[in-house]
Amino acid sequence: MQLAFTKALWLGVVALQGATAFAAPATDDKALQAAVQGDWRTDEARARDKYRHPIESLTFWGLQPGMTILEIQPGSQSWWTDILAPYAKATGGSFYVTGADLANPGLSDGARKARSSFEARYLTKPELYGDVRILNWGDVSKTLPAEKFDFILTARSIHGWMQDEPNTVHDTFVEFHKALKPGGVLAVEQHRAKAGTTPEKPDTGYVTEAYVIEQAQKAGFTLVGRSEINANPKDTTDHPFGVWTLLPNLRSTPYSAGKAEDPTFDKSKYAAIGESDRMTLKFVRK
Repeated sequence: MQLAFTKALWLGVVALQGATAFAAPATDDKALQAAVQGDWRTDEARARDKYRHPIESLTFWGLQPGMTILEIQPGSQSWWTDILAPYAKATGGSFYVTGADLANPGLSDGARKARSSFEARYLTKPELYGDVRILNWGDVSKTLPAEKFDFILTARSIHGWMQDEPNTVHDTFVEFHKALKPGGVLAVEQHRAKAGTTPEKPDTGYVTEAYVIEQAQKAGFTLVGRSEINANPKDTTDHPFGVWTLLPNLRSTPYSAGKAEDPTFDKSKYAAIGESDRMTLKFVRK
């Protein structure tokens, strides 16, 4: 019952409320438009377009037909996968994702099941998704193919890497730099902490834009663009359960506590905020 209420609240707010105004990059990429409008995308996924602006974001980042694309840690909803895989298929490109590291003997059952679910969804419909290729990536398989990709997208993952050992973020960006072809693009979408926030508190899900830029530049990337496409000035970033208090999660208990939902928690004011304020950054390997 609580889950159904949350879903209804989410869809209702998204239907009624617009997102922050912005100047949208123009595109005549019919394949991209078709991928975003595809009827295989769920109602829940489409509802989030108002906050995540897929056409505008991918146009800003410089996605082009025929590219070899790598999506980092697509997550349980695979929101970007449902756009990028069909796009690559339609334009003669190639699509890769990183998946749970099957080379790791200590890999959790949950991670194995998540990978199996992803495979069942995306490897069984080549007529739609093409030849989706999953790369082991984790504690054991830390290396990506060298100079393989034209476009790497990492969305809302950096805060998780920051909670691992101190060098994880730097090492990850270095690996991305090696994996891109010269001239290749690293596209970053990340929940954004207020400028000047110190110390960084990745357990909230929010990271400062300055930190991300610093880490990417240390790894050899050049920042070539930053956009407010996914900005949300309504997001104060100081929510009781971190970014997960907002849409689409609308959590009423701590993210990592494993506690049942609190039926007395007022989610409506957080639903009214929408999704998080996000940085949208474009880096290039020179």
